[in-house]
Amino acid sequence: MKNSFREQFLNMRELKHYAFIAIGTFIMAAGYVFFINPHENIVPGGVFGIGIVVNNLTQGMFPNGIFGFMAETFHQYGDGIPIGVVGWVINIPLTVLGVWALGPRFGVKTVIGFSLCSFWMDMLTTWYGTEPLAHDVLLSCIFGSIFIGVGLAIIFKARANTAGSDIIAMVVNKYTGIPLGQLIIYVDSCIALLSLFIAKGAWEWPLYSFIVIYITGKVIDLVIDGQRLERSVMIISDKHEDIKDFIINTLERGGTYLDGKGLYQNEDKKLIMTVVNRKELMLLEDKIHDVDPDAFITITTTTEILGEGFKDLRKKIQESKC
Repeated sequence: MKNSFREQFLNMRELKHYAFIAIGTFIMAAGYVFFINPHENIVPGGVFGIGIVVNNLTQGMFPNGIFGFMAETFHQYGDGIPIGVVGWVINIPLTVLGVWALGPRFGVKTVIGFSLCSFWMDMLTTWYGTEPLAHDVLLSCIFGSIFIGVGLAIIFKARANTAGSDIIAMVVNKYTGIPLGQLIIYVDSCIALLSLFIAKGAWEWPLYSFIVIYITGKVIDLVIDGQRLERSVMIISDKHEDIKDFIINTLERGGTYLDGKGLYQNEDKKLIMTVVNRKELMLLEDKIHDVDPDAFITITTTTEILGEGFKDLRKKIQESKC
C-alpha cells in the first residue's frame, strides 16, 4: 500500500513537472513570437537566435515552403526555414552531446522541453503572424525578455531545460573550469553578433540583442530565487559584546563569533557574522554607530538564506520535489 501511494505521488509530481514544461515553453515561445521574432534583426542568443538568422538568410530559397505539405502552415515565415524547425534540428545533436559529455541528466524532459518550445513557436507564428505587438524595438526587447525569462524559469523549476547553447556552455565548463554563467553569456553573445550578417553591419541590432540576453538572465534569477532582501553582515568591533546583545535581544537574530587577528597590529579580534533583512540592517547600523563609530563592517546581499529564522532547508527540498 505504501509503495502504491509513493508511486502515485511520484506520478503526480512528474505530471506537475510536465505541466510546468508545457506552460513554460508556451510563455517562452510567446515572448519570441510577439516581441522578438518580428524584429528580424534581433538575435537573442540560443538556438532560436540561430533560427532567426537562418530564417532570414534562407528567404527566397523555398518559394513553395520548406516542406511542400507544410507550405500553407508555415507561410507566415515567408520562403525561409521556420525558426522552430531550425531550433529543433540543432537541439537534437546538442542533446546527444550533453548526454555523452555530462551524463543522462538531459533525458526525456529536455527533449519534451525543446520540442514543445519549437512547436509552440511555429504554431503561434502560424496563428498570429509576424507583426510585433510593440513596434518600438526597445519595448519589444524588454517585454520579450520578460516573457522568455519567466518561461525559462518555470521550465527550470520543473527540473528541465530547453537544451540549446546552455549545453555547449556546460560541456566547455566541464573541461575548462570557466564559470558556467560567464560561458553562457559568451556563447549567447557570439550568437547575438550573428545579427550583423542580417543587419548588414548595423551595430544597434547586436546591442539590442545584448539587452535581451541580460534582462532574460535577470528575470530567470528573480523568478527562481525571488526578491531577496537579506543581507549578510560581518562586524569587527571592540564593542562586540554590546553589538551581540543588540542582535540577540533586540533584533532577535542569531549570529556567529569568529576569531581573527589584525594584520597591521597583530591584535586578536572578535568578528560577528549575522544575517538580517533590510529594515533590521538599518537598526543594526544605527546601534553600531552609537556604540562604536570606528567599527569595520562588510555588508553582502545574499541570494538565498537557509536555516533557522529564514527558509528551512528541508522545506525547500520538499518543495523542489513537488
